[in-house]
Amino acid sequence: MNWHPSPNCGERRAGARPDIVVIHYTAMASAEKARDWLCNPEAEVSAHYLIGKDGAVWHMVAEEMRAWHAGAGAWGAVTDVNSRSIGIELDNGGAEPFSEPLMAALEALLAGIMQRWSIVPERVIAHSDLAPGRKIDPGPRFDWDRLARQGLAVSAAAGASSGPDGPSSAAAFAQNAAQLGYTADAPEEAILAAFRLRHRPGAEGPLDNVDTALVMDLARRFPVDARGLSA
Repeated sequence: MNWHPSPNCGERRAGARPDIVVIHYTAMASAEKARDWLCNPEAEVSAHYLIGKDGAVWHMVAEEMRAWHAGAGAWGAVTDVNSRSIGIELDNGGAEPFSEPLMAALEALLAGIMQRWSIVPERVIAHSDLAPGRKIDPGPRFDWDRLARQGLAVSAAAGASSGPDGPSSAAAFAQNAAQLGYTADAPEEAILAAFRLRHRPGAEGPLDNVDTALVMDLARRFPVDARGLSA
């Protein structure tokens, strides 16, 4: 762990505590360039942690502080996501697989964060989850199933997608997506694209009953505000 402080941070608003972890990718030429940008006052962006392809970890903002990583968006009732989250940047451009050393370092880091702040797996989300249509990271190559197998995130049940592919109800999808946490002000097609990035990478075309089955399963098992988490 390398301490490399960023000035781009502040106090969490209204005494908030982190109960969300947001996963990003850097989309920059190297981890070092991303680190320097996240620590540049002119950038006005930051994250709590950055993990390089080789597994090196830079700690840039104290977990108790509010880093500037999420931007506009929402997850469930939370609209100031920066005040309620810890942001982790991963050295990747989105088109290539995430390296084994990076994933191993992420798993160790996540386990510690979740234990310290009592964060449940369903509150580990993608940047694209909270900002549909605006962000796509960490993208379709990120291995959410790997994290889910270790209790560090959640994924849709494999059996939920069984059955014939066909038309589905937009209203049912929207209702269950909101129950799951997709409450950002975004068009229906953007919500669908964000959901697929996370839970059905590579899927294309109009909404179908596989999407509806997956989101229904997740919303039933992990309703976003079931633990009384609110804005």
